[in-house]
Amino acid sequence: MSQQPPPSHARRNASLVLLLAYIGVVAAMTLSPTPLDQGFESTIDKFLSVLHRNGVPEWFGYNKLEFTANILMFVPLGFLVGLALPARIWWIAVLVSPALSIAIELTQAGLLTARFATMSDVFANTIGGLFGTLLAMILRAIVNARDEKVIARALWQQQEQQRQGAFPATRAR
Repeated sequence: MSQQPPPSHARRNASLVLLLAYIGVVAAMTLSPTPLDQGFESTIDKFLSVLHRNGVPEWFGYNKLEFTANILMFVPLGFLVGLALPARIWWIAVLVSPALSIAIELTQAGLLTARFATMSDVFANTIGGLFGTLLAMILRAIVNARDEKVIARALWQQQEQQRQGAFPATRAR
């Protein structure tokens, strides 16, 4: 019979520390008074030109780049929340990304005059968060399966040692 491995406090603690640092970075990026791309238009255009010269279709322009960046920005959120939460309440990680994204967009709309809120940002952020959560759940399943095998092998070895101790091998003379 397989035994469940104990929860990893090191994983949870490291995830929480990284999550807090990550949320601080996201807050600084999304709640700054001016948009991050302001003043970098020519750099963004050059970056898109390089992408287009290297096979990225022309329809992939600024809006698609921003949407993709929003997805990528929230992958770590879903991943870290998925690792930080206990397995029995992993589903809360699915709710965190849209909730944080909506909070950011409402703050931008209500308090930051140079920023504007969009539903496409909420959608992109949610996709990224869900993808990150999925990655965390896959990683947890892989680690859990490995841990169960290690425990099962250790129990088997312990049983073998006990069995051999109860019936010591006789020596031929």
